[in-house]
Amino acid sequence: MRAIFTAIAIWCVAALVQAQDLSGLARLDAGASSIEDGWFGRTELTLSLSQGVPYRVFSLADPARFVVDFREVDFTGVAPEDVLAKPGRVRAVRMGSYRPGWSRLVLDLAEPLTAARVEMAVDDSTGRAVLNIGFEATDLATFTANAKPPLDPDWGIEVAAPPVPADDSFVVVIDPGHGGIDPGAVRGGTEEKALMLAIARDLRDALRRAGGVEVVLTRDEDVFVSLPARVALAHRVGADAFISLHADALSQGQARGATVYTLSEEASDAASAQLAAMHDRADILAGIDLSGTDDAVATVLLDIARTETGPRTDVLAGALIDAMADAGGPMNKRPRRWGGFSVLKSADIPSVLVEVGFLSDPRDLANLRDPVWRAVMVEALASGILAWRDEDAAMRGLIRQ
Repeated sequence: MRAIFTAIAIWCVAALVQAQDLSGLARLDAGASSIEDGWFGRTELTLSLSQGVPYRVFSLADPARFVVDFREVDFTGVAPEDVLAKPGRVRAVRMGSYRPGWSRLVLDLAEPLTAARVEMAVDDSTGRAVLNIGFEATDLATFTANAKPPLDPDWGIEVAAPPVPADDSFVVVIDPGHGGIDPGAVRGGTEEKALMLAIARDLRDALRRAGGVEVVLTRDEDVFVSLPARVALAHRVGADAFISLHADALSQGQARGATVYTLSEEASDAASAQLAAMHDRADILAGIDLSGTDDAVATVLLDIARTETGPRTDVLAGALIDAMADAGGPMNKRPRRWGGFSVLKSADIPSVLVEVGFLSDPRDLANLRDPVWRAVMVEALASGILAWRDEDAAMRGLIRQ
């Protein structure tokens, strides 16, 4: 009974705040914000904001996490450790923009917690606000029963599609990895999401300068885009190729040098499996459900489509590797790898994931921070894509004959 009351109380408090018709951009005061464990299974979240804003809260299972959506809060310059000084019942925090006009805070829970108290106090004179959420320990069964997304579960999956290019144009979708609430790898203040967006924009410009190429970015700003939305966008614009850009950090395997991944249910090595799991987990933590499976008929149809797309994807991967190697790389000692990346699961679009380098490697990190090196790599990627376009067009013409 108490769990039901708590769930109702959370939604009622959120509704009351929304009824105040607050708007604008709030900023988080990290120095006055905290997550602290107390006695008897209690945990307190305190967020100090420059002004009150509408918000909503909910919990999700598998893995257990608690989500607060704001309209909206600027988390710029705030690191997770600024709010969560020491992991405890909350073991990790991520925060950032989620979609235009909205930001999100996700608490990764080490044990089941229920929000027994949710309140936002707004100072009448200054407009400053403090959001307090008081958590209490609960059992896993109760947590799971009450953990569910808001009434619009597809919220955040769709992205605005650009105009569909002409039928005879060559369309490339460039996917800057991560974004918004998901920063990707972070080393010494350098965020993967920012680097990949910069490279994606430069690659778009390089391809457009070459002529005869339509380029679409899955995101052109620092927002979260779910993995399903990235693939769906490629389908909506009729993409001829899908290139996902990353510079992750791995603690195992030969995580250094440029590497190109293609889709396979079985990973080529342990590091590739770890990388694919990390990418999917980013969507899970942001509240996206990737648990859906294809039925038997759909699986057969996908396999048929990949029979034609698979070889073309392999040629695309080879063209990119050759171009980057010719430009000086540096390349991974095994630059061609594969794994179960959800973002590569479009059956009818040749799709590759390019690790331009790894932020976990000092040499790669220095290169990725160097604008001159990035410019050389961008030109190499553009050259590889165009070389594949020409070869693919020639081979498909021969097949038709």
